[in-house]
Amino acid sequence: MERTSVGIILNGVTGRMGYRQHLVRSLLAIRDQGGVPARDGSRIWPELTLVGRDENRLAEIAERHGLSAYTTDLDAALADDAHQVYFDAQVTTAREKAIRAAIEAGKHVYTEKPLAEGFLASLELARLAAAKGVRNGVVQDKLFLPGLRKLKRLVDGGFFGRILSVRGEFGYWVFEGDWQAAQRPSWNYRAEDGGGITLDMFPHWHYVLEQIIAPVTAVTAVTATHIPERVDETGARYRATADDAAYGIFELAGGIIAQVNSSWAVRVHRDELVEFQVDGTHGSAVAGLRDCRIQHRSATPMPVWNPDLPATEPFRAQWQTVPDNGEHDNAFKVQWEAFLRHVVDDEPFPWDFLAGARGVQLAEAGLRSAREGRRVPIEEIPR
Repeated sequence: MERTSVGIILNGVTGRMGYRQHLVRSLLAIRDQGGVPARDGSRIWPELTLVGRDENRLAEIAERHGLSAYTTDLDAALADDAHQVYFDAQVTTAREKAIRAAIEAGKHVYTEKPLAEGFLASLELARLAAAKGVRNGVVQDKLFLPGLRKLKRLVDGGFFGRILSVRGEFGYWVFEGDWQAAQRPSWNYRAEDGGGITLDMFPHWHYVLEQIIAPVTAVTAVTATHIPERVDETGARYRATADDAAYGIFELAGGIIAQVNSSWAVRVHRDELVEFQVDGTHGSAVAGLRDCRIQHRSATPMPVWNPDLPATEPFRAQWQTVPDNGEHDNAFKVQWEAFLRHVVDDEPFPWDFLAGARGVQLAEAGLRSAREGRRVPIEEIPR
């Protein structure tokens, strides 16, 4: 079958997310399935060039996966007309400069979040991309997870009636690195390197709330650095200067209140690493990464508060499981396919730089709220 090749520069592919989710589980998986169907009947085929700072690691990854194109020279890659798309999965502090160069080179740009370290910088990138006429997008993977797709189906179908509130719990214990290796890179815990759970997770909560429930209009947040000292990849102790937990109250349009706890210093006692409970006048739902359970008003039991007796009601058994009703592919891969169709066939892609800028705006407002101890309204960004 005829191929429509799209040259893609993958910068940051030696990192955890760049390698596992974007190279292996997305782009190589797309190649394994024969590409992405295009409107003209051809198959969109990703031609990959790996970019990073360590040539030996790039060479090892390329050999492992049967790839031949890799370089440590980003400028040379951007100057090559064979590349139409630039993708960034670097550390946050390096992202803005590289994306600016890619836009100037006329490349379409797809990037991990956050788009930049600050809101104004993110907004400027959105404006630069629009002025240059390049297609652009930001990873918003959680929208494509099975559990949250089921949740959106419930919202769109009117299951909840009037939505009242959202409660979100995210996080797990990230080992300090002394007696057991940490599951996350050490830069995540240094503010000077772009770390911090607020900057990492509030952009996620922004698009989840905005695109599934309602737009965020204000935030009140408290942040903490619960683990003040950690051990890095070399075994050296370092001071954690970034927040490892953030507790947010988000006011949404329509009077909905969302409370979301985010922590890398919490031990998991829930069914999934992230869960959202949505309560409405007609029903409630609890959605995680994969599963979603519901309780309709017509089937809501009558719990009775009596602390003098042990609870005997099987509370979890009183909820009904929402069926899959279809196949759910890897969330990162699904969004990659949508971006490739956006580039080749001009298919709609609402998850653009402006959407990414709104996520950074919320993170910045959350940090400001925590710093100043007050509620911070979220101003609307005109297109």
